Amino acid sequence: MASLATEEHPIKAIGWAAHDTSGHLSPFNFSRRKTGEMDVRFKVMYCGICHSDVHMVKNEWGSTIYPVVPGHEIVGIVTEVGSNVRKLKVGDRVGVGCMVESCHSCQSCDDNLENYCSKMVLTYGSKNLDGTITYGGYSDFMVADEHFVVRIPDNLPLDASAPLLCAGITVYSPLKYYGLDKPGMNIGVVGLGGLGHVAVKFAKAMGLKVTVISTSPNKKKEAIECLGADSFLVSRDQDQLMAAVGTLDGIIDTVSAQHPLQPLISLLKPNGKLVMVGAPEKPLELPVFPLLVGRKLVGGSGIGGMKETQEMINFAAKHNITADVEVIPIDYVNTAIERLLKADVKYRFVIDVANTLN
Repeated sequence: MASLATEEHPIKAIGWAAHDTSGHLSPFNFSRRKTGEMDVRFKVMYCGICHSDVHMVKNEWGSTIYPVVPGHEIVGIVTEVGSNVRKLKVGDRVGVGCMVESCHSCQSCDDNLENYCSKMVLTYGSKNLDGTITYGGYSDFMVADEHFVVRIPDNLPLDASAPLLCAGITVYSPLKYYGLDKPGMNIGVVGLGGLGHVAVKFAKAMGLKVTVISTSPNKKKEAIECLGADSFLVSRDQDQLMAAVGTLDGIIDTVSAQHPLQPLISLLKPNGKLVMVGAPEKPLELPVFPLLVGRKLVGGSGIGGMKETQEMINFAAKHNITADVEVIPIDYVNTAIERLLKADVKYRFVIDVANTLN
């Protein structure tokens, strides 16, 4: 498999890959396609470490194709464009998020919702249209169709904007779609990690009143003083939860671990919406009766289409929204994953690919 990876395309590439369910990453030689007429090639400068990367390198979702080069929060500088590329040029600052292809002809694609296309191709660990496996941003360069490449505005630092390409759009899209973006609304954010801290920033920029809901009382100061949340609830404190019953218009739940939904549903006003964006490995228990008595909704959302992703990046630039990141060399990636599993990062690891991958 490794030898095929180096020969299936004409351009040699190098990255870090996991080869089995241990999830241990190590240097890996592979290849990428030539820059096609609609393609953009860019040098990877930084790549964020998403919790999805951990699930994938360990095959916790049962879909991993080894060897896997993770990374779908990728930013860099354009080095080459195809003959029919119109919106980008050499030297532009760009990014690629969670997907690199779709069918371009279904209803979802027509509606600028490529993320819900049944033939959507993930940035890594997925079969591309030509049958080859995609490799992600823990690598020296990327080649992607310009439709799936976003422009990063000049005022956004590349390292701290990389996580917006997954974490950012994951929370921005449901706030918009579910109508939870109206100034003055009361919104809850469950979990103050990579997704949650960005959700607080976007919600505040939209003029919302934000309540952070966390199992960790020690995150209160960070949530309110550093991220600008208006209030904080400890989800294990029954008195705090009872005092907040029926106060929230909506909740963005970013937690990917097992947790009870009933206490969150009780916090919603009538017609309130609980939107799940985390991905727990095992099913959660959903009590129905609390939904009936307040006509409440439980929904989901997964990243966003390319038009909305560019909109999100532009919104972030206008409001100076970036992720809080810890920049690391690529040879620290295995340690970073261990720390991520312990929630020992504020709030996103970002790999300095350009300066440390060789």
